[in-house]
Amino acid sequence: MPHTVGAAELLGFAAATAEAHGVPSEDARLFADTLVTAELWGHPSHGMLRLPWYLDRLASGATAAVADPHVVSDNGAVLVVDGRDGLGQILAERAVAWGAERARRHGISAVAVRNSGHFGTAAYFTRRAAEQGCVALLATNASPAMAPWGGREKRVGTNPWSIAAPGGRYGTVVMDIANTAVARGKIYHAKERGEPIPEGWAADADGVPTTDPQRAIEGLILPMAGHKGYAISFMFDVLAGVLTGSAFGSSVVGPYRSTGRSGVGHLLICVDIGSMADPAEFERRMEALVEETKSTPVAPYAAEVFVPGEPETRTARRLRTEGITLVDDTWASLARIADATAVPLPAPVDSKELSA
Repeated sequence: MPHTVGAAELLGFAAATAEAHGVPSEDARLFADTLVTAELWGHPSHGMLRLPWYLDRLASGATAAVADPHVVSDNGAVLVVDGRDGLGQILAERAVAWGAERARRHGISAVAVRNSGHFGTAAYFTRRAAEQGCVALLATNASPAMAPWGGREKRVGTNPWSIAAPGGRYGTVVMDIANTAVARGKIYHAKERGEPIPEGWAADADGVPTTDPQRAIEGLILPMAGHKGYAISFMFDVLAGVLTGSAFGSSVVGPYRSTGRSGVGHLLICVDIGSMADPAEFERRMEALVEETKSTPVAPYAAEVFVPGEPETRTARRLRTEGITLVDDTWASLARIADATAVPLPAPVDSKELSA
């Protein structure tokens, strides 16, 4: 049976369990907020189902509870940092602070982070850079999930990326995509729900297309747009892995494994809008682009035209009132964490209580 929980209560639980694993209080709340925000955006694939994965890596020592990044080189606009196996969310948040500040000074900045970990949703961080007056691009690499085009063994990660920009009265316009047909977490989420996955998402270990999420996890996730998705993913590994000095290709370890150095690399590029254009004029132009896009005649299969990031904003507004609903498997994993950490599970609530 599904369990509905208030966002604030879920955040408090996740933060407390991270603190129980040695994560400092402020970092634990940021970490928890990334998971709860993913739930609010309607992306449970990057939400609470991942909490036990992160905590298991903290417990094994694969992830350092206290982030202690080390500056490798600093050329003003370009900063290279060794994350020393810290939580990816904490390192990405610091990269945003460094990147936005340096973009204000130099017009543009690049922050490379090596030896980090999975940071959840990239849009969480590009949105924060956009709120500081930047157009931001964040790329990361990931453990192998897809085969190179023409191959039948996984060697290439989903290697997601996000771009965000201020949209004036429309808020932040943001895209966040993996280069596979679907983010791997969505396959794990389907497995937790006991549901098949759509055709075209994945193949089994022999390269045969499958709708079985377990076979997909053991096999291959298919690239988006055929060879184009593979090529984009390969090149983002160049940016996030090779260029940053981090792990790349099959040497990256994902959050699904409780042991082993992750070696994930991130590259954040921030462009200070004020250094290139009048910020008010930029926002007016963004509003015009949004309005032109949304005024497009609607196709028979759709109710409305959305711009990137708009569905997540609307979903978050609704779920803050209705609560976040977790499936049985996710709730059971949270119950096991509660037992292990002595942190009480948040009490399920009626959505009417939240809206009162």
